[in-house]
Amino acid sequence: MSEVSMETIVNLCKARGFVYPGSEIYGGLANSWDYGPLGVELKNNIKQEWWKFFVQQRLDMVGLDAALIMNPKVWEASGHLETFTDPLVECKECHERYRADQIDLSAACQKCGRKETFTEPASFNLMLKTWLGPKEDATATVYFRPETAQAIFVDFLQVLQTSRKRVPFGIAQIGKAFRNEITPGNFIFRTREFEQMEIEYFIRPDEWQKHFESWLENLKAWIRHCGIDESRVHDLEVPVEELAHYSKRTVDIEFDFPFGRKELYGLAYRTDFDLSNHAKFSGENMTYTDPVSGERFVPHVIEPSLGVDRTFLAMLVSAYTEEEAPTSAEGETEKRVVLRLPKQFAPIKIAILPLSKKDELSLVAKPLAEQLAKNWRVDYDETQSIGKRYRRQDEIGTPYCVTVDFDSLEDKAVTVRDRDTMKQERVAVADLEKYFNEKFNN
Repeated sequence: MSEVSMETIVNLCKARGFVYPGSEIYGGLANSWDYGPLGVELKNNIKQEWWKFFVQQRLDMVGLDAALIMNPKVWEASGHLETFTDPLVECKECHERYRADQIDLSAACQKCGRKETFTEPASFNLMLKTWLGPKEDATATVYFRPETAQAIFVDFLQVLQTSRKRVPFGIAQIGKAFRNEITPGNFIFRTREFEQMEIEYFIRPDEWQKHFESWLENLKAWIRHCGIDESRVHDLEVPVEELAHYSKRTVDIEFDFPFGRKELYGLAYRTDFDLSNHAKFSGENMTYTDPVSGERFVPHVIEPSLGVDRTFLAMLVSAYTEEEAPTSAEGETEKRVVLRLPKQFAPIKIAILPLSKKDELSLVAKPLAEQLAKNWRVDYDETQSIGKRYRRQDEIGTPYCVTVDFDSLEDKAVTVRDRDTMKQERVAVADLEKYFNEKFNN
């Protein structure tokens, strides 16, 4: 397991355009992050691959894209208004606030250094509150959703009717969620605004163990697909006394981040808690009737929950590599930074690099870049030496570099360089699309 510091990852993200501090020209906003040109490509690739992996390639899955703000009664029924809390303490001297379960209350305040100044722990609701309409009072209070799951339960009957699916089947959603965290931090790991990829898989009550184990294996397969370092991955069986109010069993899939072992994904058996509560609060009948046997029951639910941002961070930590690379035939070397991202996730798939800025080369290179860009994300770079351009593309994870040189004007071929092996081969321009189709589809 290669070691990489968070400082290295954060610096790479900012320098190469993966992630920037939010609102930086105004001094920033605590733990707010913007995804730059490369970051948005990687993030979109994660979401697209997840959707393909868990939804499009399965006959028992459908999708949903629900509103961020829902009727407040949803959060009353789900238990969020009552139980979605963290224990909060405040330093009486400097008024810095902390989560009581994440600090030593007998130790000194991390900000002012005073001891024995903390208030008694109090429950702090993590729901992010706002108002709808011109009047800011209790009648207009609404909440930004703290999870994507509840919309799936609320829309269950409509999805069931329109999709004509039969239990077992799942509903998937990718979308933003908001939590008013007391102590966000560790870069993009814990933020107040984040993106989730969640599935609610509806099952017969007596089959939950079979489906739970199946989904645990599915999550492991996804981790391999992402190129996440499996030596850093660990399963944590959440103790009964620590389970969420809706869960009968939860397994947290943890990852060894540079700042410690933390939750990457979660898998929960939510029983029929959500559908039964929404039936109770809304008055709607959430019972499923088997069209063959006529059996009637409220489906139980297995929930795989995955964070886009945490997947992004785990992939960067896993892919980041520093190695000595040869610079000459005499055996000279230099440090090479490589992001060994799986090809399908790489922000840039192909870089077109004319050997010089001369017009005769750009007349070949630019049309080639435009042609390849119809199928793959392409970068065009003609500045600095070819060696420095190779290093730059290695550092952002580009799988293939295509060099257009003066021989290309005569032999109608280019040099293709592989990111991982640094091997180069000559390929005819006319064969490039076929060549890359084979490379990206194998």
